[in-house]
Amino acid sequence: MQQRSSARTVPALRPLPSRTNRTEAYLESLQMLERLHRLLLDLVKDEFERLGRTDLTPVQALLIYNLGSSEVTAGELRTRGMYQGSNVSYNLKKLVELGYVHHERCEMDRRAVRVRLTRAGQEVRDCVARLFARHAEGLELSGVLDDPPVEAVNLQWRRVERFWAEQIRYIY
Repeated sequence: MQQRSSARTVPALRPLPSRTNRTEAYLESLQMLERLHRLLLDLVKDEFERLGRTDLTPVQALLIYNLGSSEVTAGELRTRGMYQGSNVSYNLKKLVELGYVHHERCEMDRRAVRVRLTRAGQEVRDCVARLFARHAEGLELSGVLDDPPVEAVNLQWRRVERFWAEQIRYIY
């Protein structure tokens, strides 16, 4: 029986970069993350323009997508997506006015408002879901999601997310 070493093995062809190179790579990934977010908003905007839907911003469409079939408070939406507090309130108010979201006060805490999608909101969510499914299929066919496997990339981002969240908790 072979014993496992507690030390992490590194493939011979991939030497660990120096700390400076690691920092530069981290900073590059942060810049890439910002660019990807902007591109995602542009992709959603272009899809909605192609479909003749100009009443929603890409941020509002993503908020609808992230709301999904749930009934949640604005605070819960804030923790699910990449939204600032005032932006969630403003966008939810607009989505209610446009008929995409239904809202009602919580019975137990009248200060909290619970929101859910209307039928029109569900149609927008489905439209965004179809867009993402098309992109996933195209990326899968091209092999982009294979090296490194997208699951490993997601694991790495979850670790970064957890680290950042711990840094925020540590500050306060």
